[in-house]
Amino acid sequence: MQFFKRNPFGHILFLKKWLIRILGAYSHRRYRGFNELKIEGSEIIRNLQDSNVLFISNHQTYFADVVAMFHVFNASLKGRVDSIKNIGYLWNPKLNIYFIAAKETMNAGLIPKMLAYAGSVSIERTWRSNGEDVNRKVKFSDISNIGKALNDG
Repeated sequence: MQFFKRNPFGHILFLKKWLIRILGAYSHRRYRGFNELKIEGSEIIRNLQDSNVLFISNHQTYFADVVAMFHVFNASLKGRVDSIKNIGYLWNPKLNIYFIAAKETMNAGLIPKMLAYAGSVSIERTWRSNGEDVNRKVKFSDISNIGKALNDG
């Protein structure tokens, strides 16, 4: 028996919860003060099924989108209506939220590594690597990892 419960990717949920709390508390001010996050449709998020849900992000604003999605999803699921006011929603965050990201990007520094632990499904790009064009075959393990994430959340 394991001492700490883990998600399908082997991440310890206790650590993931605290990481989301800390990063969420740190980033909350960005979306409530510096940039006012405009939210619509929180009732749609509340009515989604528990698994097999996929959201797509714009690559150009990727990390900001991922952090904002963690805030919006958790706030909506805790009853906030189109708002992330009252940061208490981060005390017990939803831990089976995942996002797809390039493996090389998620290994590029401390913050990407923390975001990867918080919920990245890291895949190897087939068309580009380290700023160079490449032509790789799709790794079927990447596809199965996306399936694992969809089944879990």
